[in-house]
Amino acid sequence: MTRDPGSGTGPGRAPRVCLLHTVAALPAVFDPLLREEAPGLAPYHMVDESLLADTVAYGPLPRTTARLASHVREAEAAGARAVLVTCSSIGTAAEQVRPLVSVPVLRVDAPMADEAVRTGPRIGVLATLDSTLEPTAALIRRRAAESGTTVTLTTSTCEGAHRARTAGRPGEHDALVAAEALRLAATHDVLVLAQASMAAAVRTLPDGGVAVPVLTSPRSGTAQLAPFAQRQAPAEAGP
Repeated sequence: MTRDPGSGTGPGRAPRVCLLHTVAALPAVFDPLLREEAPGLAPYHMVDESLLADTVAYGPLPRTTARLASHVREAEAAGARAVLVTCSSIGTAAEQVRPLVSVPVLRVDAPMADEAVRTGPRIGVLATLDSTLEPTAALIRRRAAESGTTVTLTTSTCEGAHRARTAGRPGEHDALVAAEALRLAATHDVLVLAQASMAAAVRTLPDGGVAVPVLTSPRSGTAQLAPFAQRQAPAEAGP
């Protein structure tokens, strides 16, 4: 029997997964995390920056969700056993797509939200885009309600950080995020950096300067893919 080379399965073949990004720089961020947190997979990246651009400009749109659904269907047809959506701004759209396909569609920020709820009741959520704040805050509130936990959320947009990153000034972006984290740390139990693209800013925080945990989504979000590394058993031969 000839196997479909795009099926992502078969004896000796690593299971295929898809990471769907809206920022072109993120595949380089996730590649080392995939090797560390979810080895044994055959990952590939799909990037569509227009999904984020339209969400920033117009808010959540049905056509954006429809385009995301089209990308996920393409990943499913390519043999992906799961799709990880790494953009928190379209996290709600990712959930809406789930009933339309037969493979899991994962939000990168879901494990981070759960950890924030477990860590403490006063949660500060930082983003560089207003479009990301509400989806992430809503996810944390929902996870808290599902676990019977009462939390208080403070949301903050790091003014100027998004402009700095898009202008090619990552150092300035990280410094602005770090400064806002330091400001909020004094009155919160845990801080959440809502966007995967903010994770590098944690390295700029001074040692001992932030007394509370600062959570980011890339590593814990990637770890969700680890269970899919189990290879499917070959189909038994017929009579």
